[in-house]
Amino acid sequence: MEQATQAAVERPNSRKKTKTLNQSYWQKYGIFYLMMAPALVVLIVNNYIPMVGSLIAFKNMTYASPSFFQNFMDSPWVGWDNFKYMFTSSDAWNITRNTILYNAVFIVLNLIVGVAFALMFNAMRNRRLAKLHQTLMFLPYFLSMIILSYLVYAFLNPDIGILNKFILPWFGAQPIDWFSDPKWWPIILPLVNTWKGIGYYAVIYLAAIIGIDNEYYEAAHMDGATKWKQVWSITIPLIRPVLIIMTLLQIGRIFYADFGLFFQVTRNAGALYDTTLVIDTYVYQGFMVTGDIGMSSAAGLYQAVIGFILVLTANLIVRRISRDDALF
Repeated sequence: MEQATQAAVERPNSRKKTKTLNQSYWQKYGIFYLMMAPALVVLIVNNYIPMVGSLIAFKNMTYASPSFFQNFMDSPWVGWDNFKYMFTSSDAWNITRNTILYNAVFIVLNLIVGVAFALMFNAMRNRRLAKLHQTLMFLPYFLSMIILSYLVYAFLNPDIGILNKFILPWFGAQPIDWFSDPKWWPIILPLVNTWKGIGYYAVIYLAAIIGIDNEYYEAAHMDGATKWKQVWSITIPLIRPVLIIMTLLQIGRIFYADFGLFFQVTRNAGALYDTTLVIDTYVYQGFMVTGDIGMSSAAGLYQAVIGFILVLTANLIVRRISRDDALF
């Protein structure tokens, strides 16, 4: 009887404590949720609500009505037929191979070249000159692919391009019809992509390097460590979390190709399709030819799901190796 009475007395007290804790929590953190609300609304409206459109991948869209919503409701469900079309196509293996291999090369080059330039910028003693170099290297990142395609064309034009007109004759080599010979583009595209984006990665890695306490290098110098030894023993280990995060983010988009790079820079030359056709350009061309929005949506959903799985897998591997360096 006494225990029941005591429980009856404690129950209201526990409710009061819970209510008090909830009030204090919202009084303490409510302002942060309020500040976060606009960004959350934009995120939900811009990123999550459009995900409903992924259902188009499982429909055979018709255009009988001027209303897209009505077309969506009236269109028949076709299940996995849109995915079957993409995977049974004769180009399926070719575009998947090109997309993965190109992006793998891009990831490696962005990591190695980006870190190398960040180290060189950090080693420059003249800070004004270093800022000038960083600015000049960052400039191509802001160029659109249209402008970049004309710059590349100025080099590779078969008749008046800089390479065929000046550089190759200087070495005694014959001019090359770059836009008809696909074997050169697995080299050209990674070079163009690296030139355009390396300033972005170099600045990020440089910011991580600058954050390292200089006392580590002073102690290493007193112990007789060379600059190369300092890089491998101090710099790389301390910026490893940034390297891992940047690499994981790029792995998540390994099934996505830069449409402008593969469409504009190559000038969509049919002779180059064996080495330049990727999932994004294939979907675009398929949609332009057939107008099949369902197949295009299926390819987009396929890219998103595989990218999500790759990020989870890569993060799991990193988590097994070093829990502190994992993205989540």
